[in-house]
Amino acid sequence: MPSVRKSAAPPSVGVPPVRTSRATPARPPVAAVVLGSVLAAMVLGGCEYTYDDGRNWSAAAEQGSTGTPGPLFTRDPLTRDPVAESEVEGWAARTLPETPQPAVHAGAGLLRPGEVRTDESPVLDTGTYALALACRSQRRVAFTVRSDTLTLVDLGLRCGITRENVIYLSARSRLVITAEARTGANYAFKLRRL
Repeated sequence: MPSVRKSAAPPSVGVPPVRTSRATPARPPVAAVVLGSVLAAMVLGGCEYTYDDGRNWSAAAEQGSTGTPGPLFTRDPLTRDPVAESEVEGWAARTLPETPQPAVHAGAGLLRPGEVRTDESPVLDTGTYALALACRSQRRVAFTVRSDTLTLVDLGLRCGITRENVIYLSARSRLVITAEARTGANYAFKLRRL
């Protein structure tokens, strides 16, 4: 007689097999977590913050290196001290040189600590103007420029740089230019039509 083989029950279609034991995930050792944290802190601790301080580094690199190292301080802080009243015009002329468009209004002066100076322009025609601002002080000087209806410029200028703002006047108006400093300072401005 031929032998009859018993076959196993046919597998169920679409039903996943049932697992009877559950494996618990292995936890990393505490030392590995601490080591990973220390390495991450060392990598992030090496990050650097940079900013533009107005220096032209590419020009210094083009000059080439010299046999002796350069000075430790590249800017002399005394060059930011205000000049005397008698030297203000010369400083303003060097700081805000002449341009092809003539100035329609200009001014310069010496501010004592906490002093506020206000200057008023003549009535200006409708159009676009460039306002150049400069100061000389160890601290910032606050400039505010207002028309009859609007505040056009309101900024604290870091001294040693010249700032030029473009202003559009939609109607004939007079500008009021205010300069204020907490410490002694020189200020200068030049308004020209574009």
